[in-house]
Amino acid sequence: MIQEEFTSNINQKEEKRDKSWYENKAQDSWRLFKILAEFVEGFEKLGKIGPCVSIFGSARTKPGHPYYQLAEEIASKLVQRGYGVITGGGPGIMEAGNKGASLINGKSVGLTIELPFEQKGNPYINPEYLIHFDYFFVRKVMFVKYAQGFIVLPGGFGTLDELFEALTLIQTKKITRFPIVLVGSNYWKGLIDWIKETICEKENNINPGDLKLIKVVDTAEDAVKIIEEYYKKWTLKPNF
Repeated sequence: MIQEEFTSNINQKEEKRDKSWYENKAQDSWRLFKILAEFVEGFEKLGKIGPCVSIFGSARTKPGHPYYQLAEEIASKLVQRGYGVITGGGPGIMEAGNKGASLINGKSVGLTIELPFEQKGNPYINPEYLIHFDYFFVRKVMFVKYAQGFIVLPGGFGTLDELFEALTLIQTKKITRFPIVLVGSNYWKGLIDWIKETICEKENNINPGDLKLIKVVDTAEDAVKIIEEYYKKWTLKPNF
């Protein structure tokens, strides 16, 4: 069933490619209004919530998995310390983050997007904080603008995309620096070693100081502690 939906989605995109350059160009002008509307809705809703932390991780992680339970615990601890929780609104780690926030009456935000497989809104999002997006790049702005930190649990391409997007924006000083915490040292070890040994030391493609942008922990308490310690020195505010 998933494969059929995915194939159908690809076929639809192939049909769109059959349109002429000028037909697509004309559509782009009208598409700008939809893009603008998504930015406006996101800014208006998220701007009223207050300081939040974005939680990322695989949509495929099942309830009962240690990482699911860990994400739920992290979210609860964040709420207890006054933060709202932002996730992608789908299943897996996203659901766990929303659940941990919702079960103790915290602010549980879900930024959903239509995908050919995997994602649908989970039941733990506060209805007033559920926002649907058609455009990935608009959604990614929302993850960053109002987040006071990223807590990243094991995940796939989407998780890595959000992680490296934030690192790039902070490294290039396009946004205010905020804590980026990777949870699960065994999972992240290979990536961290490669960044340090190959990207940094062997090829000199980043500075040694860039490695300090990432913290790796194994417990919910340590993850939340990094957020707390950081904001003992810095003011809570939107990142740009």
